[in-house]
Amino acid sequence: MTENEIFSKIREGFLSFDFEETKELVKDALERGVDPVEIIEKSLRPAMEIVGEKFEQGEFFLSELVVAGDLFKEIMDELISPRLKKEEKELGTVVIGTVRGDLHDIGKNIVATMLRVAGFKVIDLGVDVSPEAFLEAVKKYKPDIVGMSALLTTTMIEMENVIKELEKAGVRKDVKIIVGGAAVTEDFAKKIGADAYGKDAVEAVAICKRLVGVS
Repeated sequence: MTENEIFSKIREGFLSFDFEETKELVKDALERGVDPVEIIEKSLRPAMEIVGEKFEQGEFFLSELVVAGDLFKEIMDELISPRLKKEEKELGTVVIGTVRGDLHDIGKNIVATMLRVAGFKVIDLGVDVSPEAFLEAVKKYKPDIVGMSALLTTTMIEMENVIKELEKAGVRKDVKIIVGGAAVTEDFAKKIGADAYGKDAVEAVAICKRLVGVS
């Protein structure tokens, strides 16, 4: 079986919400030496994106969304995370969250996990995070980077609101800002004054390293 066939099988198992079969497929892939990051990017993340799309279109309900989130978390906690080699040196601190009005956290969680593996200290504020909460976290933790996620076009504007809140408080100059999520584009990131846009977790980690001066 080729790697692409393995990735396809995992996606199929995931979308049928078969916990045991999907976890066995992931375990088998890892034992074959498949890169765990590849499993995330080519199987798990695309499967979750399909679940999200079907939920938005009314084909899936909240129960399916919750089950998919549980399955994703189990696979990450039990199988993927233990295989990811964590860097010993701490590269910096990242405050991350999904913006106000948006309850989607899968993409944000993947980025947070990958950042921790890369050696960053991550302060995860969760979902539906207000500009005031981001500001409070910046003041409290003094991070190097603020990461914001939004899946919905209707919540993207909250990213700009966060930046304005940081500017108003005089702390915008002290942090770098990276944004991402299904609805977000590089042009939008530039328009609202963010420092960077990451299209996926792998790119986001590479950008965060650059933002703190690590190649």
